[in-house]
Amino acid sequence: MAKFELTSPYKPSGDQPEVIEKLTSSIKANNRYQTLIGVTGSGKTYTMANIIQKTQKPTLIMTHNKTLAAQLYSEFKGFFPKNHVEYFISYYDYYQPEAYIPRQDLFIEKDSSINAELERLRLSATASLLSYDDIICVASVSANYGLGNPNEYKSMVQIIEKGMQINQKTLLLRLVDMGYKRNDNFFDRGDFRVRGDVIDIYPAYSEEEALHVEFFGDEVEHIVYFDTLTNEKYRSMDKVIIYAANQFIVGQERLKIAVEEIEDELAKRLAFFKQEDKIVEYQRLKQRVEFDLEMINATGMCKGIENYARHLTGKKTGETPYTLFDYFEAMGKEYLVIVD
Repeated sequence: MAKFELTSPYKPSGDQPEVIEKLTSSIKANNRYQTLIGVTGSGKTYTMANIIQKTQKPTLIMTHNKTLAAQLYSEFKGFFPKNHVEYFISYYDYYQPEAYIPRQDLFIEKDSSINAELERLRLSATASLLSYDDIICVASVSANYGLGNPNEYKSMVQIIEKGMQINQKTLLLRLVDMGYKRNDNFFDRGDFRVRGDVIDIYPAYSEEEALHVEFFGDEVEHIVYFDTLTNEKYRSMDKVIIYAANQFIVGQERLKIAVEEIEDELAKRLAFFKQEDKIVEYQRLKQRVEFDLEMINATGMCKGIENYARHLTGKKTGETPYTLFDYFEAMGKEYLVIVD
C-alpha cells in the first residue's frame, strides 16, 4: 500500500498536536464518529491532513458547495503531492428539467450543459479508487447521488501488456463497448484513432496524456504515453489498464436485461397515459424513450443515461442507488469520511 506523505513547511502548533493525537487515537480505537469544532482560520484543514497521514486510510472529504470543494481540493493537492488527490462534484454547468405548461400546451425540452473537465475529474476519481490505495477524494453532495455499479465498472476494463497477443479489430471493438469513439480527425478525451498498426487511445479520465499502442501483427510491440498537445512521447509502459468512458457503461448481458426492463416499464406507462387519455404525455414519453433505447442499443449510451441507472445497475424500485461510497467500499479497505 502506498503511504500518505504530508508535505508542508509548517508543524502543528497551538491546540493542533493535542487534537491530532486525540482524534487519531479515537479513530484507531474504532470509534465511529468524531467531531472537530474550530473557527474559520484555526487550522482545521491542516489538522485533518495530519490525521490522514497518521491513520494512513483512504479518505472521502465532503463539503456542502462547489466553491469550498475546489478550495479544499487545491489545499490537499498541496499537502499530498505524491498521492492521488481527486475531485468529485456535479458536472452540470446548467440543468433545466423537462416541463409541460398545460395552458399553452407547451413542452419545454430538458436542457443541460456538461462541463467536460468536471466530467473528466469524476471519471479520474472513480478510476483511481479502483486502481490505488492512497486516495483522498474531495467531493460535494454529488457523492450521495446515483452512479453505476462499481463492480460492473471494474469489469469494463481493458488491460494492454507489451508482448500480449490480441487482434487489432478485437481491441477496437472492446474500446467501443467501453464507450470510446473512433475519431481520426479530432482527437479528444474518450476517443481513439487508428493509423496502420498504431492505435492512439485518449482515456476519458486523462488530463493531457494519451496512449500510443503499436502492433506487430497481432502482438503489442510498444506502449507509450504521449502529450496530446505536442505529440511528444515521454513514458514507455509494459502494462496499462484502461477504464470505461462512463460510470454507467455495462456489459452486453446486463445491457440486454436493462433494455428489456426499460421496454416493459415504458409499455406500462404508455398504457396508463392511454387509459387516462393523456395523449400529449403518451406521445412525448414514447418518442423520447424509444429514441434513447435506439441509442443504447447502438452505442451502449444515450444523453441522460443516468435516468436509466436503476435498470443498468439491476437495483429494485426504491432501493438505494450506487454512489461514490460504493466505490470506496469496492476498495476493500477501511476509509475515513470527513464532512465539513
